[in-house]
Amino acid sequence: MTGRVAVVVPAHDEEALLPHALAAIAAAARHPGLAGVRVETVVVADACRDRTAAVARAAGARVVTTDRRNPGAARHAGARHALDHWPDGPADAWIATTDADSTVPADWLAHQLDRAREGWHAVVGTVVLPPTSPLAAPHRTRYEATRPAGGAVWHHPHVHGANLGVAAAAYLDVGGFPPLATGEDRALVAALERHGHRVLRTAHAPVLTSPRVTARARDGFGAYLAALPYPAGA
Repeated sequence: MTGRVAVVVPAHDEEALLPHALAAIAAAARHPGLAGVRVETVVVADACRDRTAAVARAAGARVVTTDRRNPGAARHAGARHALDHWPDGPADAWIATTDADSTVPADWLAHQLDRAREGWHAVVGTVVLPPTSPLAAPHRTRYEATRPAGGAVWHHPHVHGANLGVAAAAYLDVGGFPPLATGEDRALVAALERHGHRVLRTAHAPVLTSPRVTARARDGFGAYLAALPYPAGA
């Protein structure tokens, strides 16, 4: 039974979008399925020049400041901060990550903890774009191209730091997020799989993420979106 959850949110100059992300996390933490579970949010203000840290504190989040401008290092700093401040260490604990420009659904954490109770060591989810974005359709098309035919369960190949959860003990076993400027989420999941941890790839509880194509992380999701073809006339 998982009794403690840390939600880690790396943020670089995200004062505009961060309040929406934190409000959604707070709503997910109030889900009835989390009764008796302590949830805390850790925002890692990484090389910020705006009010990201102040906005996070005003929302009740713990704040860690770094100057690496490195998503992998930022995610790990947030996870490490949570672990270092938990009196019982990694036992019975879960680490979830999302992004400051993303909005998690109300059942996001409940879904992850239900899977943890089933014995999964990590939950790898999907992301969706706002339906008003001209990139929503081509993004969905690329996703659907990886879905098996015949109604088989979709154990998808995608990995997004915006929708990821891992048992704290498994996280520590593989050394956590590596300090990569991009791909730290994929590297963590690959390490978990190499070490024999049970990783569930699921399309349940997708996270709504920003359609911006000006990437904050080089070769990250923004770069992926920039490479998508805009529909004619968009």
